[in-house]
Amino acid sequence: MINRTMVRTRVMQTLFAYYTDGEKTPSQARKELVKSFSDTYNLYMMLLALADELTTYAQNQIAEQEQRAKITHQKFAPNRRFADNSFAAQVFQNRTLRRVMDAGHLTWDAGLNAMPALFKKLQEQYYYQLFMEKEQPTYEEEKELWKKIYSMLLPDNEDLITALEEMEVCLDQQNWETDLNVVLSYVVKTIKRFSQDNGADQPLLEMFDSEDELQFAQQLLEQTIAHKPEYDKAVEEHLKNWDMERIPLMDRVLLVMALTELNQFPEIAHQVSLNEYIELAKEYSSDKSYVFINGILDEILKGDR
Repeated sequence: MINRTMVRTRVMQTLFAYYTDGEKTPSQARKELVKSFSDTYNLYMMLLALADELTTYAQNQIAEQEQRAKITHQKFAPNRRFADNSFAAQVFQNRTLRRVMDAGHLTWDAGLNAMPALFKKLQEQYYYQLFMEKEQPTYEEEKELWKKIYSMLLPDNEDLITALEEMEVCLDQQNWETDLNVVLSYVVKTIKRFSQDNGADQPLLEMFDSEDELQFAQQLLEQTIAHKPEYDKAVEEHLKNWDMERIPLMDRVLLVMALTELNQFPEIAHQVSLNEYIELAKEYSSDKSYVFINGILDEILKGDR
């Protein structure tokens, strides 16, 4: 799940916090980096578990409506297509999900206040309304509905973001929405892989795409801290009528990280590294930072040739 792109993002965020604080040790930064990966994986699991929470809310709504109809002696024939969807039940029963949720004491209890608003918004969506009109939805049609929920309803959803904050699901506070949307895309990827035949044993995404990712992350963090004085000097030498202290901290972090990767990780193609840091600058820094960062890196690399 966590690939090189997200590794670089997490290292960048950890370094930004490390230099902002000024009193943290490299050891503390390393622990925070590892925790950030765990937090990301926990968010992935919490978002998967949301399928059951939203379905349960729908079931409770029907139960309340049935009770009111009984008291008032009115006929009530509920549409249970969403409330009884088998896909959400399969997600809830998933052994890996249950193990991670139990081990991390993860629950939606503190975020249940978001369910009414999320369900109301869902009911307004055309794809939900079409689903509810189907005579007897198939498992694949249920999957398709959930793919749309995670890719269309939940990204940048303020109610979901508020719920995650209330549950203290920790992630990048500099750019929460972007981070959330990335993890939501992993959930969609997971849904696509679901098979009804797998039942509770459906494989979920692993924390890392490969065993090398954590080692790369730790080395990138440690090497960036170790080489900061050297690469700060290299950047300063290529500034034209500009004071180093006037450069935003995020830009300085990205420059030193990029130079560290370019020089200390020769197995990674230079163009791949450059592209990654330009994208990070576009996402996390000011509008024109990526142009500035690209220019400085290009000047330094030209001097090294």
